[in-house]
Amino acid sequence: MSTISQQVTPPQDPHANDELLTIGEVADIVRVPVATLRYWRHLGTGPRSFRVGRGVRYWHNEVTTWLQSQSDGPTAA
Repeated sequence: MSTISQQVTPPQDPHANDELLTIGEVADIVRVPVATLRYWRHLGTGPRSFRVGRGVRYWHNEVTTWLQSQSDGPTAA
């Protein structure tokens, strides 16, 4: 009986080299008040966010991807 060894590769972490941002830092990047980000969170729009303890955090890459998606949308005439 022979044994075939398989190379198991761990899944890639999409945020391996990413930076966590606070809601205040994201407000500065997007140039909106913190209250607007909180409202967008309530509506389920805006950049993806999550809680760490009592604080809200954003991945920097998620914020920049969201911003790019906003600029790719339809333009107003």
